[in-house]
Amino acid sequence: MKLVHCDLKSANCLVNKHWTVKICDFGLSRMMTDGPLRDSSSAGTPEWMAPELIRNEPFTEKCDIFSLGVIIWELYTLNRPWYGVPQQRNEGLMFIPRLVKVVYAVGNEGSRLEIPEGPLGRLITDCWAEPHDRPSCEDVLTRLLDCEYLLS
Repeated sequence: MKLVHCDLKSANCLVNKHWTVKICDFGLSRMMTDGPLRDSSSAGTPEWMAPELIRNEPFTEKCDIFSLGVIIWELYTLNRPWYGVPQQRNEGLMFIPRLVKVVYAVGNEGSRLEIPEGPLGRLITDCWAEPHDRPSCEDVLTRLLDCEYLLS
């Protein structure tokens, strides 16, 4: 549909009784262009945001591939991303909220969630690569179908 969702996360994936998934909440989405998009709002949900969105850098549809990698990680691990990151005190004895730590670590230090082994782990790793190295939606679908055959 030539859209970049910009807030793809599990809460925005609706599943019906036939296991059909529909994506919702297109409030932050942008129409794709021939080149990278720019948006100064840096809106989205931190646990699922691609580093380039966190840093307010130009972005493409590949930011949604990063988020899809987080969703695949959630489905595989049955955990909420970054849930175990505790608050901490900085040198001024002020608390640093968990999400601030996550945003800084993902956006500036290259931190990623612990990646499981196997073909799904390799897919997640590829989804979290640099934007130009991330797979396309078609590649992700093909690899997921390959994983389904491996697991059955």
